[in-house]
Amino acid sequence: MTATIDDVKNYLLSLQDQICATLEQADGGTFFEESWERPGGGGGRTRVLENGALIEKGGVNFSHVYGDSLPPSASAHRPELAGRTFQAMGLSLVIHPENPHIPTSHANVRFFVAEKPGEEPIWWFGGGFDLTPYYAEEEDCVHWHQVAHDACAPFGDNVYPDYKAWCDKYFYLKHRNEPRGIGGLFFDDLNEWGFDSSFAFMRAVGDAFLKAYMPIIERRRHTPFTEQQREFQAHRRGRYVEFNLVFDRGTLFGLQSGGRTESILMSLPPQVRWGYDWKPEANSREARLTEYFLQDRDWLGEAQAK
Repeated sequence: MTATIDDVKNYLLSLQDQICATLEQADGGTFFEESWERPGGGGGRTRVLENGALIEKGGVNFSHVYGDSLPPSASAHRPELAGRTFQAMGLSLVIHPENPHIPTSHANVRFFVAEKPGEEPIWWFGGGFDLTPYYAEEEDCVHWHQVAHDACAPFGDNVYPDYKAWCDKYFYLKHRNEPRGIGGLFFDDLNEWGFDSSFAFMRAVGDAFLKAYMPIIERRRHTPFTEQQREFQAHRRGRYVEFNLVFDRGTLFGLQSGGRTESILMSLPPQVRWGYDWKPEANSREARLTEYFLQDRDWLGEAQAK
């Protein structure tokens, strides 16, 4: 049976339900839901949880927007899309826990199609997930990448290494000369496997997020933390903001396509700070984050070699 665009939409909505229910159970709080409509066509379902027992701010958003023409961010690198109607749908989430020992997590799965009468549709899937720790633990990094590897394994031996490398390259702050986190998976423009297999891979990535993140939450949620550690977390969150506002394709697409600003910017953390020429103390655990963890590492290969 061949999947349809409606199947993609129904999957994304059910994934939103599953992720929110699991996080609510862990936190004890409830996601606030707001449905919205886009004047140019489409809309979405925004869900946000703030000031919970576990989650300081988290958003799990579904959107399905469509229109007669594409924003510049989409057509600039794909000129063949000009003059086509489009549909873009996806689930995007960012979770900022209060405890700095629990990493920030991000995931996104999405589908895009552009159509023109008399011509074949142009479509693709994209997405991935990545982890941004503050007080990183090797056990968590290896687990995160093992789940990513296992999600990719049925689709080919090269899928995980290729999409891990793409993630490392994409989530990189060029002006800081450092990665945003310890990576994970990133893929885009996926259509060469055909619709059904590409959709199956998107589902595998979407379904893997909770398997990757929830064990880390449970391991670290009761670790005591200090105000100094919260301050370090706030400085590092500044890097997260810089990436999302300067480089992130999804943010640019959403803003340029007339998406709902509050939903697009829900990814930004609630508490963040910048200091002029700020640096962590030498030889500290804070300095170890960038010196050891935020490097181009083969987490699974290194773990197997030990």
